Amino acid sequence: MRVCVCTVVHHPEDARILHRQIRALLDAGHEITYIAPFRACNVTPWREISPVDVPRATGRRRLAAVRAAHRALEEHAPYADVVLLHDPELLVRLPRSVRRRTVVWDVHEDTAAALAAKGWLPAPLAPLLRPLVRRIEDRAERRHRLLLAEDSYQARFRDAHPVVPNTTAVPDGPPAPPGDRRVVYVGHLSQARGAFDIIAAARLLAPEGVTVELIGAADPAVRPALRDAQREGILRWYGFVPNDRALRIAEGATAGLSLLHDGPNHRHSMPTKVIEYMARGLPVVTTPNPAASALVTDAGSGIVVPYRDPEAVAAAVRRLRDDAEFRTSCGKRGHAVARARYHWPAQAAAFVAALEGWAGRVPAATEH
Repeated sequence: MRVCVCTVVHHPEDARILHRQIRALLDAGHEITYIAPFRACNVTPWREISPVDVPRATGRRRLAAVRAAHRALEEHAPYADVVLLHDPELLVRLPRSVRRRTVVWDVHEDTAAALAAKGWLPAPLAPLLRPLVRRIEDRAERRHRLLLAEDSYQARFRDAHPVVPNTTAVPDGPPAPPGDRRVVYVGHLSQARGAFDIIAAARLLAPEGVTVELIGAADPAVRPALRDAQREGILRWYGFVPNDRALRIAEGATAGLSLLHDGPNHRHSMPTKVIEYMARGLPVVTTPNPAASALVTDAGSGIVVPYRDPEAVAAAVRRLRDDAEFRTSCGKRGHAVARARYHWPAQAAAFVAALEGWAGRVPAATEH
């Protein structure tokens, strides 16, 4: 099967797109053409794929990137059995020659709810754009196939669609025990994801010899504060690191942070980083996002802190630092639950089977 994968919004080494979905397709013996902003992100493509470089859509500068992606899709989609799109922007005025193929939209988030968290979008525009986004989603459902990253996204659509959760590969053996001098955050950094709360907590912990390490790209609005804090020696910011390497860096930390604010796009979704921390045996410090809070509480894998409360974050880290038995048991319990319930290979098989079924290669039990 030939699959043409396209994104202009996400980093080409996005964990869901590259390290999970494309890796699963390659392992199943399928051919991949990957249209993505390689040069814009200074990325060398994997040898196993056929890369096509396009500009990246950032902030309000999105139209040129979408047009370039559409041109690339017009060229490469006719040779594909399936076209897998990861950005809702690509669905707008999708060329007719592409629509003739089997097009799959991978729904990463609640697009309409997420508008309020887009720093580049003027706040008064968000309510005006939500009805337009819903119309685009409705049309996409009528014309194309859909994959959902969360069960909760089903409510936005008329029909049932396969769900491919954002799980992770969980190592077989026991993870490295969590230490007592390092806290990590893995993922994109933005105000809504608690970047300023992390900086404030780092200021409280740095004098006590606890280093806060942030591994991920950052929104323009938070970059100056991150750079200032790093210059002051308050924290260590790595910038973007591919997911597999980022998680290796995280191993052995005292805790992994997930400090999402209370927003409509986050209330019904599971932060992947929580599962990734558990998979690597790290205790989790999370805000009371419902899905994350329930998982961490039920698994006994960490501590839940209030929203926007750096003092509570610092206190949770101190408790884990000072109680080796508690942090070790949190790490072990989290790893066991992640291995039993969130191991990516189980999801990978269903994902590949869905695309194969839609391409007409095998019967697909997940087809709607």
